[in-house]
Amino acid sequence: MEIDPAILAELAALQETPLSIIRLADPISASAHAAPTSRKSDASSASASTDAPTPASLDADLAHYRELFSKLRFSYVEQVTKEKFIRAIVGEPPMIVTPPENAALETQNLAAKAQLKALKTQVAEIVAQLDARARDLARRSERVRVDTAALRDLPAATAQVERSLADLRRERDGWAREAQGNPDMALPLARTLEAVGVKKKEMAALDRELDQLRARAMRKATELERIRTELGPLNAKVASSAAAAKEAQRRKEAALGGGEDDLEERGRWFRANEAVLKQIFES
Repeated sequence: MEIDPAILAELAALQETPLSIIRLADPISASAHAAPTSRKSDASSASASTDAPTPASLDADLAHYRELFSKLRFSYVEQVTKEKFIRAIVGEPPMIVTPPENAALETQNLAAKAQLKALKTQVAEIVAQLDARARDLARRSERVRVDTAALRDLPAATAQVERSLADLRRERDGWAREAQGNPDMALPLARTLEAVGVKKKEMAALDRELDQLRARAMRKATELERIRTELGPLNAKVASSAAAAKEAQRRKEAALGGGEDDLEERGRWFRANEAVLKQIFES
């Protein structure tokens, strides 16, 4: 998939442009350069000395101008009131205001205040709309930035996928060549899964048989150990009997003086040994 470089360049240029609905810094900077001798707060001086005012500096300037305009308004109202009183006193003829005129002025003031309140409400709604629009634009700008980064990485990812696909195709062709000599390698998916299931069942049966053989081997080993334990005393008895027989044979030979022709003595000796052995094995 080919991405037009012109599109990426245009998106990058758009992202380099800072997002701002109203550039508040322009009138503030212009007024600062036009009236260098006017009183400025520290925040105003800081904002005028920089090309890109920060929100904190703009808030400080706004607070300063609000305070200044409040003082100017008070001075203006005070000056206008003084002028009205002076004109009413020294004017020819003197200006006399009647109660009906005061009532009419009060009515006009109420209407003007209501209109001003409506305008303030309208301005607040416009500000809220601008804030919502700004937040929406910020979210859209972030999405555009993320999508632009994805578009930049898309050609490399596409090339990687194409290489992986080519490798898989070569591997598939190799399997196809191997399957020509082995029919099991050319089975469809359903039959392959069926064959795998059969093999798994056979392996499970072999595992069960192996477990049974292991259990039998353990039982046989236990039985063999028990038999060995039982044969221990018997072997000891046989050894002691053999030792006793040898000792009796030695004594007999010593008593007979080595004569081998005395059959009667030898018979008695054999009978005595037989009786001893029977007693040993029967006990």
